[in-house]
Amino acid sequence: MTPPHIQAHHPAHYPVMLAETLEYLAVKPDGRYLDCTAGLGGHTSAIAALLTAGGKLISNDRDVESLEMARTTAAEWADRIEFQHGSFSELKATNLDGIVADLGVSKFQLTTGPRGFSFQADGPLDMRMDQTQGHTAADLLNHSGEKAIANWLHQFGEERRARKIAGAIVRARPIRSTLHLAGVVELASPRTGPLHPATRTFMALRMVVNREQEELDALLVRAPQMVKPGGRIVIISFMSLEDRKVKESFRELARDKKALILTKKPLVPSEREVRDNPPSRSAKLRAVEIVDQADERLIKGMKPNKWQRGGI
Repeated sequence: MTPPHIQAHHPAHYPVMLAETLEYLAVKPDGRYLDCTAGLGGHTSAIAALLTAGGKLISNDRDVESLEMARTTAAEWADRIEFQHGSFSELKATNLDGIVADLGVSKFQLTTGPRGFSFQADGPLDMRMDQTQGHTAADLLNHSGEKAIANWLHQFGEERRARKIAGAIVRARPIRSTLHLAGVVELASPRTGPLHPATRTFMALRMVVNREQEELDALLVRAPQMVKPGGRIVIISFMSLEDRKVKESFRELARDKKALILTKKPLVPSEREVRDNPPSRSAKLRAVEIVDQADERLIKGMKPNKWQRGGI
């Protein structure tokens, strides 16, 4: 049964850089694909719609509630989709023609109070994408040392006032809710621009709670092993920290002659997309094609811009 707060809160969903994703994924009607981040089902639905009965899409997410909404969104193509619940480090698949991962947090997660991802709505300080396991943000803030909290804010949130904010959090414990935390941060670091002073703190805590950097590392190791030669990997990131990891991983694959980089520079959303869906403005898309060392493009040393575009 769908929880009441999901039934009442299903905002308009805009799959980020959808046209670009499909172009670089170059979907084959009878191919096998993996959507690592089903979210609300936007990319999943679009990929499944391009498949025939002989094709297969695995749609994965670590958020059970989002996965259920993706299942509803993509119901028309249910015969060619296998939904699964799990993190990147739990992914298991072989002989795939393509993988896509959108590393962003969905609007549903950010605006649903009981999930605790944002100060846009008051609620328990949870932040777990998978609410079946792990420590909540409240657990970490109320039981960790000041130095550890400061390190998280500095490393993952790139927060310049990390130590001052960490000290304020420790003095204000126990931290009770999202708005309580936002208020503590704002007192310690007053607003100086359009960005709310608690934005980086919330981002850093979400990353720590969900082990996002470790999970991304796992994906970057596993994805090339799951895709067969000729298959594509498309990753959309929203933070510089993530984009750097993706860029370096793809470059290493290219250096080892295991992949061809399809995006010499990351693609960014069009002006129209940013206008229609402002949260997409920080998105960056990178793509590679897995190859074997006998690929004539490696032998001839062809430049990416001669063959990079995949076609839908």
